[in-house]
Amino acid sequence: MKSRTLLPGVALIGALTLSACSTGSAVDLDGGDGAQSGAVLSAAIAGEPDQLDPHKTTAYFSFEVLENVFDTLVQPDENLEMQPALAESWELSDDQLTWTFTLREGVTFHDGSPFTSADVAYSLNRIIDEELANAWRLSAITDISTPDDTTVVITVGQPSPNLLSNLGGYKGMAIVERDNVESGDITTKPVGTGPFSLASYTQGDTIKLSANADYWDGAPKIGGVTFSFLSEGNTAVAALKSGEIQWTDSIPTQQLAQLQDDASLEVGLEPSTDYWYLALNEKRKPYDDKRVRQAIAYAIDRDAIAQVTSYGTAAVNQLAIPTESAWYTEFDEYSTDIAQAKQLLADAGVADGSLTLDLLASSDYPETVTAAQVIADNLAPLGIKVSIRQPDFATWLDEQNSGNFDMLMMAWLGNIDPDDFYYAQHHSSGASNAQGFSNARVDELLDAGRTETDTAARKALYDEAATLIAEEASYIYLYNPSVIQAWQPTVEGYAARSDRAVRFKDVSITE
Repeated sequence: MKSRTLLPGVALIGALTLSACSTGSAVDLDGGDGAQSGAVLSAAIAGEPDQLDPHKTTAYFSFEVLENVFDTLVQPDENLEMQPALAESWELSDDQLTWTFTLREGVTFHDGSPFTSADVAYSLNRIIDEELANAWRLSAITDISTPDDTTVVITVGQPSPNLLSNLGGYKGMAIVERDNVESGDITTKPVGTGPFSLASYTQGDTIKLSANADYWDGAPKIGGVTFSFLSEGNTAVAALKSGEIQWTDSIPTQQLAQLQDDASLEVGLEPSTDYWYLALNEKRKPYDDKRVRQAIAYAIDRDAIAQVTSYGTAAVNQLAIPTESAWYTEFDEYSTDIAQAKQLLADAGVADGSLTLDLLASSDYPETVTAAQVIADNLAPLGIKVSIRQPDFATWLDEQNSGNFDMLMMAWLGNIDPDDFYYAQHHSSGASNAQGFSNARVDELLDAGRTETDTAARKALYDEAATLIAEEASYIYLYNPSVIQAWQPTVEGYAARSDRAVRFKDVSITE
């Protein structure tokens, strides 16, 4: 899916144990004096986390939980602008190479140990030194120092206008506790500073969180959250309607209109910063020839794909960044044109009927399987036979990372800065450039975009880079989906967010 491909993990199940999540049940948070109790929110997510180490997981299901357990130095508000979190303020030097963060005092981890600047340095250095999934986000950093317990000084090798979004855009950059990591407990028993702490994790069943009464931004209004794992959307919707659960994002898009007409439910529908795409393996012939990739881009019917996968809730787009963003670039070269596609294949020396394309979808993402059927029909007039594979997501990741595919379909979720949309995926040294794209001009533009501090000049760099990426079909972009979530009207204070961050800290449950 954060790679920054924040996609759901594995271990999906087809049924929900509803007895474990009775609506509004009371919970004893710490079992001792001063224990707080309150209504527990029952939430059904569409799959089980692969693990709960925020630095190592790339699964969206994990981050739905971890959003409530961990904090970052800064975090995006509802407008995706960075606001103080564990850092209450920061200053940038005149040469834009030194960032000085002042940390909040009195913050503690869930186990009671104090949060200090050493935890920040340890967390960021862990990502960098172990070359974890998000190390590329910190590549500009040359030094991290801690003059005292409440000060962190980050030195960068060049101006880095996206440093704040890299540090706080999502919980993959969480501040973790060294002992929790070194004990190995973090994968199943994470300890954070967030509004909720882990109470229990029953694999294949539920994750239960308890409210953190000592949270620096005020205690949550509810006593906890119980996450159940429910990949079958029809079952999740039925459970929501019956009141057995109170919130879910496991919603078949074809049921959206029905849910919106249901006065007994609240529905959140927000344009997202996500995008779905196809990628062709440029390490294999004939896909190393951009004319072949372009031919497939011309043959794809994006409107048909978006309709069968999203039922009118997605916005077709031939680039990654959605129209609502200030970084949007207009590009509409690839109108469906079979004649043009055939000519490009002929120019590339691909004989009609000579090509069988291995398309890697995933059974954990039904939309990829549905889209694959449409794509097979789209490519048939070109004489291209499509063989569809649909392994679970864990296998899909292995196949992608080993380069065992001709073409794949997947999504990138939760992007904020334009660097999030393009660098890791399309720079020749990008950490998630599984397709093997390499273009010297694109590299130059993406490198420059990381250091340009003038907003207009920076946008011009990304406009050109995005256009080249699309023209050479490094990715064949399909559409930007919407965020779709639904909840009981007794759940107050919740709002769906365009970055898909699921935050329950300010939620209350009425009778």
